[in-house]
Amino acid sequence: MNTALNIKPNAQDQKTVSFRSIVARTTGRTHGVITRLMSPSDLGQLVKPFVFLDYGVMPPSNAPIGMHPHSGLATLSLPITGSFGYEDTTGKSGIVNAGGLEWMKAGNGVWHDGYAAGKDPLEFYQLWLALPAAEENALAQSQYITAEEVPVVGSVKVLLGQYQHAQSPIRSAPGINYFLVQLKDGEVWRYEPEANQNVAWLSVFRGELNTPETVRRGEMVVFAESTNAITIRAKGDSAFVFGAAIKHPHDLVLGYYSVHTSKKTLQQGEQEINRIGNQLRLADRI
Repeated sequence: MNTALNIKPNAQDQKTVSFRSIVARTTGRTHGVITRLMSPSDLGQLVKPFVFLDYGVMPPSNAPIGMHPHSGLATLSLPITGSFGYEDTTGKSGIVNAGGLEWMKAGNGVWHDGYAAGKDPLEFYQLWLALPAAEENALAQSQYITAEEVPVVGSVKVLLGQYQHAQSPIRSAPGINYFLVQLKDGEVWRYEPEANQNVAWLSVFRGELNTPETVRRGEMVVFAESTNAITIRAKGDSAFVFGAAIKHPHDLVLGYYSVHTSKKTLQQGEQEINRIGNQLRLADRI
């Protein structure tokens, strides 16, 4: 069972607990208002199916980023504060407010757009996941989840997968969990991996954590491949996103906006991206 407790292990407890070591850490590369913490060509190789992670704070502008394509992957966008607008070629559009989710399962190909909406700055994470081989060229699907629909168990918001009795409403591949965790000063959270979940990582956006290695605000860390538990203590009121999964078994074959398992499936996805792109150009939308 995964729990969040206000406990302070004594010295004897410390000797008997097996900790997951940190094997990589980064503060990412910042360009403008966005920090890229993980890409498929770097830390994504260690924690695939998690292959890409951006964190940013954008001023409200209502100016679209611009329609752009994906294939072979899914994107999950989380507004922490503020709101963002969205539009995609599955025919959906609207506004996601703080705490809600945009899930875009690109599959064989999709184009989408977004923008910071409302009057408040948009603080957000965007995560990419490599899809299983059976889904990488399936029809594109999108889900837009309100904050009220995201399950909460104690200190944990269940963004993807499951936690204790709670299940995310997002239709994602089994064996992948992604949480937003908020801890009070001194609070301890322990994560027990599910069967065969051997990759895990976290990114801190408030406060500081001990794992027992220190992880500071703005850092992303990758834990050693293992099915051992991970124990985290907050130093000050803290918040972070955390991912754990069964490692993606395929090599990552990369396009500019795509992640696939083979050159053949990448080519198929890129053909569909081009087909949709031609339709958008004829409609003067790109």
